[in-house]
Amino acid sequence: MNKPLHETDFLRWTSGQASALRAAGAVGINTPAPIDWENVAEEIDSLGRSQRSELRSRIGVILEHLVKLIALPATAPRAGWLDTIDEQRAAIDRLLEDSPSLRREIPALLMAELPRAGRMVARSAARHGETLHTSIAALAFSAEQVVGDWYPPEP
Repeated sequence: MNKPLHETDFLRWTSGQASALRAAGAVGINTPAPIDWENVAEEIDSLGRSQRSELRSRIGVILEHLVKLIALPATAPRAGWLDTIDEQRAAIDRLLEDSPSLRREIPALLMAELPRAGRMVARSAARHGETLHTSIAALAFSAEQVVGDWYPPEP
C-alpha cells in the first residue's frame, strides 16, 4: 500500500496543499465559518520552508567545520569538529527521509553558505591568533562531500 505524500515528502506535500488552498480561495470556496484561505496557505507553506531553513542551518555548520579542518592548524579540537559534522549529517539524513525533494536544494544552499562559513572561520582564526593553512576563498565542496561520508585528509 502506498503511503500518503505527507508521509513520504513533507515539503512537496506542503507546497501542493498551499497551492490548493490558494486556488480554493481564489474561486471563492468557503464554509459556514469563513476560512482565511491565503493565510492558511501561508502557514502550510511555512511548515515546508522551516525544513529548508533547517537544512540550510545544518549545511552551514558542516561547511564551517570542514573549513576549520582544512584551514586551521589546531589539532586538539579536530575530534569535536568531526563529531559535529557526523551529528549534522545524521540530522540531514533524517530530514531528507521526510522530504526527499529537499535534496535538490542542497547545491544552492552550499553556494549560499560557504562564504558565510569561510567568514566565520577567518574571524575565529583572527580572534585566536591562528594563521590559516590555506586560502578559504579557494575552497569548494560538492554536495556529496558535504552530506556524504567524505572528510578532508589529516593535515
